[in-house]
Amino acid sequence: METRILEKLNEIEHDKNIEILFAVESGSRAWGFASPDSDYDIRFVYKHKTEWYLNLWEQKDTIQFITEDELDGSGWDIRKALKLLSKSNASLLGWLFSPIVYRSSGTFLEEMKAVAIDNFNPVAGFFHYHSMNKNFEETLGSSEMTLKSYFYAIRTALCANWIYKKKTIPPVAFKELYSLLDTDSCLLLDELILLKSKHIEKSDEPVDIRLIDLVKRIVAENNEVRKDLKNAKSNPDNFNALFLKTIQ
Repeated sequence: METRILEKLNEIEHDKNIEILFAVESGSRAWGFASPDSDYDIRFVYKHKTEWYLNLWEQKDTIQFITEDELDGSGWDIRKALKLLSKSNASLLGWLFSPIVYRSSGTFLEEMKAVAIDNFNPVAGFFHYHSMNKNFEETLGSSEMTLKSYFYAIRTALCANWIYKKKTIPPVAFKELYSLLDTDSCLLLDELILLKSKHIEKSDEPVDIRLIDLVKRIVAENNEVRKDLKNAKSNPDNFNALFLKTIQ
């Protein structure tokens, strides 16, 4: 499948007259708990020729595609991406630190990671995951809960908890969040990941009550501490410098 993904990225570059600066996998495959029918969520940041940025009028700054062979692609122009990164956009941070990198041009990805780390705002990150968690948490233990929704619930809860405790960008790979948990919970989660790897995304296989209670405890803790985090301001010059360096 990687060959097909690279072919599609080359096709996008040619058709749109752009340069892809990096392309990664996002979603469950990057997190480490994919199902057999999980799509390939390809995410990328790209740039145009320099003159494109000298236009008086706003232009389209996103590219999206869906193919019949389960490729779900979404890309952002570098200017859009850096503006969002200055606000610690959690989706983009997930792209940057994905363990599955399909393409990377020069040193851009590492430079963008460095800017992201130096300018991370814990408040923005925490509330992204904490607010996202609400819908998933409400399905816990109900007939609406699926293996997919459970993993979204535990991941968003742990990411918010990580930010509160460590004040850093949470890891993308799910098992790297295990340091927040006890050994028994990690073993139960390993068993559930194995189960999910054998069933479709919407499978409603039962989840151990201990794992459901685990999410509820983490969410309760996050609720208690949500007002304790401190805002951190980003430095606009960091983003502008990387932007100018990359498009010139």
